[in-house]
Amino acid sequence: MKGVGGMELWTFWAAMLGVLGFLQALLPNEYTTIFHTWVHRLLHQLMPYVSVEVKDFDGAGGNEIYDHVQAYLSSTTAMKAQHVNLCRPRNATQNTFSLAHNEWLEESFQGATLWWSHVVSERKQAGFSWGNEAPMDEKRTYTLKMRKGDKSRVLEAYVQHIIDVAGEVKDRSRDRLLYTNIKTTNGFGGGKAWESVPFKHPSTFDTLAMDPGLKEEIKEDLLDFTNGEAFYQKAGKAWKRGYLLYGPPGTGKSSMIAAIANFLQYDVYDVELTEVASNSELRKLLIQTTNRSVIVIEDIDCSIDIAERAQAQKVKDDVMAGPGRSGRGAAGTPDEASRVTLSGLLNFTDGLWSCCGRERIIIFTTNYIEKLDKALLRAGRMDKHIHMSWCGFPAFQTLARNNLGLEWHELFPEIEAAIANKAIAPAEVSELMLKKKRNPTAALEGLLDTLGRAKLVSEIPLVKVDMHEEEQTSEKVPDDHSPLDQPSIDMSVLHNFPKDPRKLVRRRAESSRRVSDLNAEVDDFPSQHKIQNADASDDASGRIVDTATANRSS
Repeated sequence: MKGVGGMELWTFWAAMLGVLGFLQALLPNEYTTIFHTWVHRLLHQLMPYVSVEVKDFDGAGGNEIYDHVQAYLSSTTAMKAQHVNLCRPRNATQNTFSLAHNEWLEESFQGATLWWSHVVSERKQAGFSWGNEAPMDEKRTYTLKMRKGDKSRVLEAYVQHIIDVAGEVKDRSRDRLLYTNIKTTNGFGGGKAWESVPFKHPSTFDTLAMDPGLKEEIKEDLLDFTNGEAFYQKAGKAWKRGYLLYGPPGTGKSSMIAAIANFLQYDVYDVELTEVASNSELRKLLIQTTNRSVIVIEDIDCSIDIAERAQAQKVKDDVMAGPGRSGRGAAGTPDEASRVTLSGLLNFTDGLWSCCGRERIIIFTTNYIEKLDKALLRAGRMDKHIHMSWCGFPAFQTLARNNLGLEWHELFPEIEAAIANKAIAPAEVSELMLKKKRNPTAALEGLLDTLGRAKLVSEIPLVKVDMHEEEQTSEKVPDDHSPLDQPSIDMSVLHNFPKDPRKLVRRRAESSRRVSDLNAEVDDFPSQHKIQNADASDDASGRIVDTATANRSS
């Protein structure tokens, strides 16, 4: 084609396209796909460039390379690109630049010319949104274009260069973030599971109102954890640590979480269990958390009903109620299949899925530890149990310094004697001080008056929980002296029942006659039989199961 001018060249390609179209029209339909594939390969061989796509999501988790590319380009787009996006989240301290949609950016690396482009496709969906805008499921992709001859020479080195520069950018301008999980209609499928805001909580270990010795113990434990990568690798354990914070309301559990995050400079992921529909969604949330983060589930005793024995009690009540009287409503059966279970939560904390990340801390909080299932309290589930107790004199001194600016006052000795063994929370003490913070003496006198009316710690019911108790509650021999008129069946009767309540629901749905016979047996059981020992319990349970077996055979 030497000597062919520009017009002739265009005429040649137009003729070629016409020939290709004519050939496609002659081919049968079953050969059209093969024809397109070969044409695509031919054009690919003729093109002098290659493209590398970097998508924001890869499977269930995020794409770390995408985050690195975004941070890397944010350091250069302000100077080189013609069209950029400028963003500064509320309460953030740094401006963020990003490549605009369909914008191109050219740069050089080791003598090779590289081109970046950014494509964003949006699809409206029902879900969570900050502010007034409708939530979007955005698919974002960066595309890197280079000459074929440069791919093998510079690609690997360029990717490592991007990672190194992105790390420096993040360390220099990073705002720590507080994340909350999003409830969407598509079950997080390949989309974003978290929304974030800058984390600005001012709590530190210096401002925490608690025993100084306990504070130092926690700080040493955290430092051992962050410096323990070699230990965890050698021991064959996932590099994570679990804390259970328990105690009366107002004792500083949330402040402790913020102090831990500030001490370690970690992001915080606040998991709202009531927004999680299933165990699989809980796992997807875990996958999309970053390393060096704190994962928090607050008030776990009331966030969701995760006690296995509580579920068994509900099943027993449904069996006693009979068909149509369960109280679950029309959505009862599917609802059981779309909730987080105790086993799912345990797998989240220390199962196989808990190792999908590094250097993470998992924190549970509760005001009522006695309400938690023993499986959560057993040794090995949570590494450290921290009791957030009532306000003592050292905690009072911290609060006086924080709220009143006092290191000492003539009323301190009197307060030290009055606050001993009193059931008063640090939050209550802090509130009393803030009411009269302009008059420290009046504030302390008001506190003395409140302490004089406060209950003693000994007057508060003491909750004793055996942290090492095994999960055998449902299999223990019932008390021989249980009253005959007990309104519910002893849990040992359910020994041979399916452990998963959903299996019992499905069993009851198989045959109406079988359901009727089973409920008749259960309804008659409390008034006709008294369980005296484990053998009697097994016999009684066996009769119920045998009834169901007989129904199947009939």
